[in-house]
Amino acid sequence: MLEVMEVEAIYQKGFEYRCDGQYADAKQFFNRVLSLEPGHVKSLHQLALIMCYEGDFDGSLDNLGKLSTTYPNNLDVRYDLAMTQMMLGFQDEACANFRIILQANPEHEKARQQMNYC
Repeated sequence: MLEVMEVEAIYQKGFEYRCDGQYADAKQFFNRVLSLEPGHVKSLHQLALIMCYEGDFDGSLDNLGKLSTTYPNNLDVRYDLAMTQMMLGFQDEACANFRIILQANPEHEKARQQMNYC
């Protein structure tokens, strides 16, 4: 069994590729993490974001929504869901998610900023 540190190192490499816009490479690393740890939320989250960056907005929205439902306390996932909703014109849904985030964490600065658009 791989150590948690090894899984996190693989994830981190994928994250670096994602941040550099090298999505194909990033997906390989995130999928490697998921082959070792199928429920790795951060990898699932990053794959959903990559879908959006590659133009699969519906797929990204669907996957972020499922993750948000499965992990309702994960504010990073919920925030990215809200931002994707806002970008795609689902303002009411996005604002509802920003409110949920702020209810859980009133100090969430990014969500507070986005509430200016609600």
